[in-house]
Amino acid sequence: MKKTITAGGVVLNTKGEILIVAQRNNVWSLPKGHIDEGETELEAAVREIYEESGINKVELIKKLGVYDRYKISKEGGDDKEELKTIHIFLFTTKELKLKPIDPDNPEAKWVNKDEVSKILFHKKDKDFFESVMSQF
Repeated sequence: MKKTITAGGVVLNTKGEILIVAQRNNVWSLPKGHIDEGETELEAAVREIYEESGINKVELIKKLGVYDRYKISKEGGDDKEELKTIHIFLFTTKELKLKPIDPDNPEAKWVNKDEVSKILFHKKDKDFFESVMSQF
């Protein structure tokens, strides 16, 4: 089994909404992705947010935590060939306009905090979000 490390974030806008992004197969998640060689977890999180939403000005509040889950397969289930360790940070932004750059994540939207876990696809993403949402 391949093990990878990824980083991303919960991005909160000035209206109190949370950023979520969609992959090509309409699977919604928090913005996150692989850490490139030479990048820190924080640098990767900021880059992934930019690539998946077009937002390039975020302010770090704190690290929210780390969790493990399998990669999502093309069919929508767990791809047990890859186990991801996901580092999630909390950010704020004043930017509201979303324009994803990454073709693998063609859509992004702002969602009310109380609706996020209903939209997130993977159970472990939902569980993590619910465990930290009282912090923002």
